[in-house]
Amino acid sequence: MKVLLTFGTRPEAIKMAPVIRELIRRKINFKVCVTAQHREMLDQVLDFFSIQPDFDLNLMVPDQNLNSLSAQIFKEFAPVLNMEKPDLVIVQGDTTTAFCVAMAAFNAGVKVAHIEAGLRTYNLTSPYPEEGNRQLLSRIANFHFAPTAHAQQNLLKEGVTKEDVYVTGNTSIDALEYAKSILKSGYRNSEINDLEKRVDPGLNLILVTAHRRENFQHGLLELCKSLNYLGNRKDVQILFPVHPNPKVQKIIFENIDSRANIVLLKPLNFPALMWLMEKSKFIISDSGGVQEEAPSFNKIVIVTREVTERIEGLEKGFSILVGTSASRIIEESEQILNGSIPDPSGPNPYGGGNAAARITDVLLRSFQKV
Repeated sequence: MKVLLTFGTRPEAIKMAPVIRELIRRKINFKVCVTAQHREMLDQVLDFFSIQPDFDLNLMVPDQNLNSLSAQIFKEFAPVLNMEKPDLVIVQGDTTTAFCVAMAAFNAGVKVAHIEAGLRTYNLTSPYPEEGNRQLLSRIANFHFAPTAHAQQNLLKEGVTKEDVYVTGNTSIDALEYAKSILKSGYRNSEINDLEKRVDPGLNLILVTAHRRENFQHGLLELCKSLNYLGNRKDVQILFPVHPNPKVQKIIFENIDSRANIVLLKPLNFPALMWLMEKSKFIISDSGGVQEEAPSFNKIVIVTREVTERIEGLEKGFSILVGTSASRIIEESEQILNGSIPDPSGPNPYGGGNAAARITDVLLRSFQKV
């Protein structure tokens, strides 16, 4: 079995890293190709997990639109496929990289394995363009690695053959457990050292992240209103790693009240974000990855989206879906701060840290049959 793993963004890299570690452990022949749809944020993850790409397409350019990015991925990935002639291409999630790479592999007659398959909102505008990417990807994938039973059911309802769908848990939890073990052993880096100086242990720490396209403009403005209000409470400190997208940064930097107790940070590397997540009282975020990771720290995520494909967190009390209304964000935040909503507990509904091993088991069995 000859495998080619391809990814382009920070979340993909985090969730692919455990699979790469497992392939190394099992001595399976593989190579790694990165599109670098994100550059700096991707490189942070590659460094932490000691991943050395065999092919780096380096496609990130400022203000790149989805069509030009897609065209570049098809153009630059095709020679890699032709050179390597893999038996299998593995993609993760719902990015432009994941869909375009899968489509290129399909066009070349190469089998596709999709990690984190079956997530759905059934609203093509939210998240955009991710919902379209993952629905289209499910039409051409050969192996569907669903993180949860709910994701599996989505695929089965859409007509995907039951024998091609495997419930594995999410590899994000594998990556998180690895990071937690490293932090527990005393690991520190410059970002964690800086955070230790900034965090006030006597205050309720609120971690905030925001990056969804559908939240640009109105959603981010409402988020800023809510943070300015909460940041003026005497018992609260807000730490907000701001996404590097210029459209996000412009709104955040222009609308956050400098008098409030809000610390705007550069994007954090993975272990620093995990360290900050553990220190937080709760989290305000539109990130799917954060919704998956927070239950491992028994933290609530106030989800600033109108819909979410990660309903397991809602069902278990780890997530609260509020949309982008400032009043709703403030209302739920104050209920947590005032103790009206207790800290959640229980196992992480997105996995137990063994997803990469399950995925590798399936692939080995399948290719041994061939």
